[in-house]
Amino acid sequence: MRTRLAIAVAGVSLFLAVAPAWAHHAFQAEFDQTKPVKLTGKVTDMEWINPHSWIHIDVTNPDGTVTNWMVECGSPNIMLRRGFTKRSLEVGTVLTIQGYQAKNGENRANGSSVTFQDGKRLFVGGSNPDIPQDQR
Repeated sequence: MRTRLAIAVAGVSLFLAVAPAWAHHAFQAEFDQTKPVKLTGKVTDMEWINPHSWIHIDVTNPDGTVTNWMVECGSPNIMLRRGFTKRSLEVGTVLTIQGYQAKNGENRANGSSVTFQDGKRLFVGGSNPDIPQDQR
């Protein structure tokens, strides 16, 4: 009886440990590697949430209209290890972000790198194909 209970507890524990991984998506599931984007705009918000951080920026279009984009980045832990802090991206900071647009055409992208106005460049991706060799 104890052996059966131990096996059942182990099985349930294993299931609960693996279940969150099912909810996580692969880059190819949401983003299109053939649709690179280069966005320059002002930060409107930075969400430090798991499993991905999000940078929101207002991009001024050639016709003068403004479009808000959501850019998916790595987890908050990855962002911190790559040099970001909660104060790195204050509202109004001008950035150039390179990445890949969402497959459904929405104003969402998976970020690859962020370049600040002073030229400082940081890799922000967590799941896209541009991951540098030293960060795999």
